[in-house]
Formats: sequence, C-alpha cells, structure tokens
Amino acid sequence: MPKRNSSVVGREFGNGVRDAIEQSGMTQRKLAELLGWQEAKVSDLVQGKGGVDEVDLVRLLSYCRVPAADVEHMLALFKESREKGWLLFPEDGVPEQLRSLVEQERLASKIFVWTMNLIPGLLQIAGYIREVAERSTRDLGPADVDALIRAKLERQAILRPGREFVFYVHEQALRLPVGGPVLMRTQLNHIMVMLVRRYITFRVVPIAIGAHAGLAGNFTLLAYEKFEPVVYLENLNTGLFLEDKTSLDMYTDLLKGLDRDALDPEQSRELITGIVF
Repeated sequence: MPKRNSSVVGREFGNGVRDAIEQSGMTQRKLAELLGWQEAKVSDLVQGKGGVDEVDLVRLLSYCRVPAADVEHMLALFKESREKGWLLFPEDGVPEQLRSLVEQERLASKIFVWTMNLIPGLLQIAGYIREVAERSTRDLGPADVDALIRAKLERQAILRPGREFVFYVHEQALRLPVGGPVLMRTQLNHIMVMLVRRYITFRVVPIAIGAHAGLAGNFTLLAYEKFEPVVYLENLNTGLFLEDKTSLDMYTDLLKGLDRDALDPEQSRELITGIVF
C-alpha cells in the first residue's frame, strides 16, 4: 500500500480529534450519529484528511466536552493543516515548535538527527539543557528555563523500543565544553549509557575529514510507516517542517553523505571514550 500524503499539522490535528473522541467515551459511529454525519467523515478527520469546516469542528469538540483552550489550539491546527511547510514561533515558556516536534516523533517509526555544534536534544542531560538555554536565550526567566528543561526531559521518554533512532553528530559537539569539563564529562557518559540500547545508533563525523555533507546545518528527518517522511529544521526561536519532494530528496541525499562521512558506531564509541578519559 502506498504511503499517504498527510501533512504534519494534519496528523497532529487528527490525533487531537482522536484523543477528544476517546476521552469522551463515545465511538466514532456514535459521535457521527449525534452530529448527523456519515461515519467516514469522522474517520477522515482522525486520519488528518480534513473534510469539515470550522463550525463543524467546534460542534464536534463541543459534543466531546473539550476545554476552551484546547478548542482554540485545535482551530489553529485546522487552519495550518491547509499549508505545506510551515513555521512555528514560540510564545512565552516552552516553544510551540517543541510541542509539535514531540507529536511527530511519537508518530515516527525511524528518526534521523544531524547536529554540528550541540549534543542532540534527545540525548541532553538537564544541566546541559540549562546551560544552553541560559547562554543562548537570555530573555527567558528562571521559571521559563525550568519549564523548558522539564519539557525537553519529558520529550526523551520517546527513547524506547518500537522505533529506531540514528544520530549523526559532529566531533566538535562532543568537544565543546558546554558548562565546563565536569558537566561535559557527565553528558558524554550519559551518551555512552544510552548507546547500550539497540535501537539507538550514534555516529560521529570526525573533525579530521574537514568539509563534510552536513555543512548546511542541523536537521531531523522523521520517517513513518504510513506517511511520507518530513524534515524538521530549528533555529533559536522558530521551527520549520518541510514536506515537499524537492526538500525531502535533498535531505535524503544529505543523510547518504553523512553515512559516508561518519565513523561507524564502534569507532564513534571509541572516540567518545577517548574524549572522556
């Protein structure tokens, strides 16, 4: 069966509808009857296909007794789901792009990550997250930093069997003494512990090779069993999902280049051990 072209926001929207229905205790058939719809219309919504207008959506969420704040969020997703490739801007506290990235990671079957200057977020310890947040986002207050740390640590719950993770990391990220040598040693030891998990692959692009395939910048490619893959790009205060074929082809080629440039997993573990000790 070919993979469906269901947008990133469409999938998040569909999951929100599914959760609302499940929490209401009703079946899709029962809800369709109450709304006077065909059951297929509700099914399309759950699959992120759209098929209703904003008035219909509000009626559905009202029947499911969804709180007003969540209704507002769902309406925003509904509008964004009409777009291909979209930007997310953070509000106060935890960035909105982190919320959407977590949702897409939960749906993905395989996640590829490339980082040049920092340890990948899924592998960062609390002290490392705090140091990066306080140094790079000085407008965040202590409470916002604490909220960000909690959100990023909770995000790491995704690191469980059932999906595969492949991390490509430049050697510079391992040697950059974020928070000082003691914190960095603790961070690298944490990575070594995580690499015991068979579903995590960690490969280092060494400094010695010079120019490499990942010079264009960090990215994450999320692959799904039922959907086409998407690419996620993140800056200091924005996140961008790319879904068009040209971008996907380009980043797939970049992954192939990183695969050629990187040390194998065993060599990468040896390099980390050498840095730590």
